[in-house]
Order: sequence, then structure tokens, then C-alpha cells
Amino acid sequence: MARTFRIFRDGAFLVAFFILLVLIAAKLDEAADSVVHGPFHVIDGDTLSAGGERLRLQGMDAPELDQTCEDGRGKPWACGDEARRLLIRLVGNGEVECLGRERDKYHRLLVRCHSGATSINGALVRQGLAIASGRYAEEQETARRERQGLWAGRFESPRDWRASRGMMDDTSFVQAFADWMKRVTGWQ
Repeated sequence: MARTFRIFRDGAFLVAFFILLVLIAAKLDEAADSVVHGPFHVIDGDTLSAGGERLRLQGMDAPELDQTCEDGRGKPWACGDEARRLLIRLVGNGEVECLGRERDKYHRLLVRCHSGATSINGALVRQGLAIASGRYAEEQETARRERQGLWAGRFESPRDWRASRGMMDDTSFVQAFADWMKRVTGWQ
């Protein structure tokens, strides 16, 4: 009987210890976000710089600067340039804070930016000037339903546009699988 009690006590202690470790790790992970404040320089529709740090907006992909799209009548328009102009307006209005902890293969900090309660990443997708990749699916569905920005006509996804010009970030099977998993699960 005493042996059973010791085994149970030791097991309970071990479980409590692991729970404590998980809570500590979660707290440390939560505090790991880097915070970046402006002023920001807008490079393109999904890339900023601030204080020598390059930032890539996370969860979305905007058209490249040279990319053109078609409106509902088949007329070309500079969608990449328009995405950049919207990002300039969004980061130029009030106090902007960007949070992130991961880096992409180009060592850019992957960030989620906010101006007050407004998600800048989400606003670009909502206005139809970026494609959701993992997050912001609801904003993209609204833009598509209302035929905003890219969704008003025909366009090539920024990823396909880069690939067709030899500018693809990573065409490996592993990257393609990771992108598919992000879309399916909604994970970042």
C-alpha cells in the first residue's frame, strides 16, 4: 500500500512539474515578441523598414511593385504600386506598432502591425490589395465578395507572379507542403 502511494505521489509531482515547465515556457514565449515602432519606410505592399530593420508583414502576400492586374473591364492597373500606396497611408496614420518574433529566410522580422485597434495586415487584405496566407481569411472573403482591389478583375497571385519571373522565394516540396498546411490549418 505504501509503495502504491509513493508511486502515485511521485507521478503527481512529476505531472505538476511538467505543467509548471509548460507554463513557464508559454510565458517566456509570449514575452519573446519584438516590438518595433516607426517611423516606417514602406518598401512595397508587404515590406517595411524601421531603424535599419526590415519587416515583412505576416499572414498575407501583396502584389510586387512591378505587378499589374486587370480591373473588371480587362483594363490593366498597377496593383503592386497601389498596395504600396495603401501601406504608406496605413502606417502614416497615427501610432503604429509592429510585433514579431520569427524571421524569414531573408532575415526580415515577420510582423503583425496595428494602428490603434486596426490591423494593418488585415486592412491590406480587406481592401483587396493582398492575398491572405494563413490568417485574414475572413477579410479576404469580404474583399472577394465585395469585389475589392484584386478581386474586382483578374490577377496572378503574387507567388505565381514571382515564380514566373524566377523570383520565387522557395520552390521546394517542403515549402509547398508547409504553405499548404498553413492554408488548411490556419496556422502561422
